[in-house]
Amino acid sequence: MATVTGHADPLPNREARFFFVMACLMSAVIVGGFSMNLAMGRSTFAVPAVYHVHAFVFFGWTALYLAQNWLVASGNTAIHRRLGWLAAVLAPMMIGLGLTLIVTSLRRTGAPFFFDQNEFLFSNSLMLLLFGVLVAAAIAYRRRTDWHRRLMLVSMALLTGPGLGRLLPMPLFMPHAWRINIAVSMLWPVIGMIADKRRTGSVHPAWFFGVGAVIALQIVAEIVAYSAWGTSFTRDIVAGTPGAQRPMQAFLPR
Repeated sequence: MATVTGHADPLPNREARFFFVMACLMSAVIVGGFSMNLAMGRSTFAVPAVYHVHAFVFFGWTALYLAQNWLVASGNTAIHRRLGWLAAVLAPMMIGLGLTLIVTSLRRTGAPFFFDQNEFLFSNSLMLLLFGVLVAAAIAYRRRTDWHRRLMLVSMALLTGPGLGRLLPMPLFMPHAWRINIAVSMLWPVIGMIADKRRTGSVHPAWFFGVGAVIALQIVAEIVAYSAWGTSFTRDIVAGTPGAQRPMQAFLPR
């Protein structure tokens, strides 16, 4: 698969199989994290409707991403192209529902205790918006397969954060639990970089664009979240709700 970037892949089928395997692994982490949380009694179905709607759309996106990579790996590119337009519908829904759920979680429970509330609010929201930007860029570059599939993988990597957060011992990572969660989710594109290097001898620039955007946005989120305005804004979000009864900083419940 020759590309305008000069990043020639002599084994396009091998690359397609790699992205399908990565899609399987990321999907397994997401499903495994939520399933384990439910099995251990750390979550319940007795939650507001937005949780259920968000879960339906979230897992719908996961299924779509997995199906799309399977279609490419199996050579069904025509169906892949037609089905791909569902992403343009689901991505805005993901963003809207995600932002709603962030605020709902903060007000209802104060958000997970191992995260600072202000960091959870600002970084979570900005990463969700970045997910949308990466998906939009991937759709715009759909004819440049090398860019398209890598940008989609980085966007999907961001969505593995909630699954990873349910599998990893997050309380042990306080007060850096959120940053560690983001860093671990970026191991997916790092694996992609290593695979590129082994397969073609160089790393595709799409990886640097995607991972660089995540790092840059996390820095911005940190600056805003821990500013006087960011702290005050977070307090205003949870004021008068059960979420205001926990410390803003990560803490261990008694």
